[in-house]
Parts: sequence; C-alpha cells; structure tokens
Amino acid sequence: MKVSVIGTGYVGLVAGACFADTGNEVSCVDIDPRKIDALKNGKIPIYEPGLEEIVKRTTKEGRLKFTTSAAESVAQAEVVFFAIGTPPLPSGEPNLSYLKSAAEEVARAMRGPIVAVNKSTVPIGTHRQVAEWMRPFTKHAFEVVSNPEFLKEGTAIDDFLRPDRVVIGTKSDAAFKKMEALYAPFVRQGNPIIRMDPVSAEMTKYACNAFLATRISFMNELARLCDRMGGDVDQIRRGMATDVRIGKHFLYAGAGYGGSCFPKDVQALMATGRKEGVEMAIVTAAEDANAVQKRYLFDRISKHFGGESRLKGKKFAVWGLAFKPNTDDMREAPSLTLIEQLVGAGASVTAFDPVAQENAEALLAPYGEAVKFASGAFDALTGADALVLVTEWNEFRNVDFGRVKAALKQPLVFDGRNVYAPEMLRELGFQYYGIGRG
Repeated sequence: MKVSVIGTGYVGLVAGACFADTGNEVSCVDIDPRKIDALKNGKIPIYEPGLEEIVKRTTKEGRLKFTTSAAESVAQAEVVFFAIGTPPLPSGEPNLSYLKSAAEEVARAMRGPIVAVNKSTVPIGTHRQVAEWMRPFTKHAFEVVSNPEFLKEGTAIDDFLRPDRVVIGTKSDAAFKKMEALYAPFVRQGNPIIRMDPVSAEMTKYACNAFLATRISFMNELARLCDRMGGDVDQIRRGMATDVRIGKHFLYAGAGYGGSCFPKDVQALMATGRKEGVEMAIVTAAEDANAVQKRYLFDRISKHFGGESRLKGKKFAVWGLAFKPNTDDMREAPSLTLIEQLVGAGASVTAFDPVAQENAEALLAPYGEAVKFASGAFDALTGADALVLVTEWNEFRNVDFGRVKAALKQPLVFDGRNVYAPEMLRELGFQYYGIGRG
C-alpha cells in the first residue's frame, strides 16, 4: 500500500518506519529540510531502541523515503497519516494551527480519493474539524479516520509491531477495510482491531493516558502517607498488583510523571471538560498530585539537611535526567524540577544520563556553573554530599556501592524511583531515603 506520513516527529517516524518494514511504500514529509537531509543519511533525531536499524534498512531497500514536498508524497498515496505536533496552549488546549496547515496542504496535493488519518493525539471532535479544513481545497473524495497511537517511549517499535489493540474510528466501511488491511500484519496473533465511531476513538486515547496518570498519582499520594506513618509503598504495590481487578501496571511510586503524553493529555482532557461544562475532578486531582510529587524529592532532601537554607554550598550527584529510561525525552522531566529547586537553594549539581544528556544540557544551560555534567555515573559522584537517583536506567540498578560510598562525602542516597533495597544499603552503612519506604 502507498502511504504518506505528514510529520517526522516521534509518532510519524515510528509509524512510517514500521509500515515500511511490513512491505508498504512509505513517504515521510517534514517542512524542515535539515531534518529530512539527516534522515536520508540515516541520522535519527530521537533516541528509540530499534528505530535506527529499521529506518536504515527500509530506506536502503527503497520502501521508506523522506521529502519536504507534501505534494510529491500525497499525490501517490492511498492513506495519509497526520502525525503533527499539537503542543499545549496556556489554557491547556492543544494548538491545532500546525495540523490545520497540514490538512489544507494535503487537500491541495490530492490527485484522487484518500483516507486521511489523525494519528497524533488530537482534541475530541478534531476529525470533523480536519474535514472542514480540507473540503474547500479538493474536489476528490476523502474520509477522515481517527487512529490514536498507544506507543510507550523506549518500547515504541515493539508496541507498534505487536500492539495490544488497534483503534480505528470511522463510520465508513471502505475506510475501515483499508485501515484493517494496513494493520493486518501487526495483529496476526489475534490482538483486536477495534472499530468505533471517531469521537469515541479520539476520547479513548485521552481516557487511557488520564487513567494511567491517575494510577501513578494515586500511588504517589499513598507513598507520601507511608513516609508519614511508616508503611512501605512497595509492599502495598505488591498487595494491590495481585488483585485481578487492579493488575500490576503503573503502580510504582516515584518522583512524578513527565514526558510528551501524560502531562499534555491530562491538561487537554481538563480543558475539554471546562469547555463542555463537565467537571473532570478526578483528572484534575491527578494533575495536582503530580505537581506536588515532582517537588517531593526536594522536600525529602531539604528535610534531611535541616531546611532549605542548609542546602547552600552543598553538591549533589544526579543520576538520570530523561523523564523515563530508554529515551532522550526531557519534556516535563521531574529532574528539571528537582535541579531548579536545588540550584535555587544555593546547591550545585553534577548530573549524568546515558542518553538524554545533550538535550538536558541545552535546557539547563541558564544555570551556568551551578549545573555540570559528568562523562559517567561514577564521575558525577566525586565530592558530592549525596546521590540522587531520578531516572531508573538499567545501568544504575546493580552498581558497586563500595565505589559509590568511597566517592561521596557521606554515604547518603535519595532514591527517587525506589530502585534500591533499603535494608541492603543500610547494612552497607548508607542513609537511604526512598519514596514511600517509611
């Protein structure tokens, strides 16, 4: 099948590469010529395990192409995916100006009927808006389909190639059959392709992300209560996870959620509720709880040292900067909130992240010499008053704590992801603070 993907960001690049990997002829479009030139040369602008290999292989075999010309790409396409960024406005509502421009450009470029697919997260009802934007600029027939993505950064390739489910929102039988055929190679083991109306498909994406964010915030609130009363949130998690009504996923307490999806989608759902006069009290509470949690790690550090004023002149080693492991994404990362607070209190930071460091350096440059970056995890420890783990990269899990203890001024660990066993570290002579570990 001939496929055009408008936008080579995270969603567009993963989708384009995976569709090409199953034999389709895919053309990916972006308005940034430098980005397109880099992609043609096999340089991937994001870190995602497995993506580079697929892009290079399918490009070499001629099934994946990159261009700045939407007209060239769309003219040959049967299916056109919109993978356009919808960054939040100050109100929390998504900015649809880029999507509007893309929809109009696609309509002008059409040379025959197409299925136009909203792939990125868009406000509920956007399928109607896209059709209105396209209609004045084309005489050809088209159907606008909602096909939300459910990719997790760090496992996006596996998520796309072996999805739990594929959601297709359309009232058109012909559009559904074409989409069903496109996705058939990915669901050979029987995972469902779920057809629903476009509004329900758009809402499903927001519902999933808001629900998962709520689970995280719920566990984080329990963790704060555990720290007051002496319970262990990890033991509570294990007790909850064995309940089949609850399950084991997204029950880990930590330093708060971040990234490109949960914060933006939660805010967008809240904005939609306000617009429609429906109070989204649970979603709002999840957002508020996350804002508190992203500052909680600093509160634990400050309390240990006897108050914020006592942090002046202290040095902290921070392990992990990306909002989660296996990505270089720094959007809404809890590390940014922590470092802002530490520097604001007069402390300095030496940070290390195995992948996201370059992106973090640009964001943290305004702090000048107060924030430095190490070439390795142990290099960050030298002379630090404490180690603070913020992102649970695998390489931080089983470290030589003898070396850690020798490098630090004092054996003190703040574990923002509950990676380490408190008993083990205390036996080794460390003072240990987790999240909700009592």
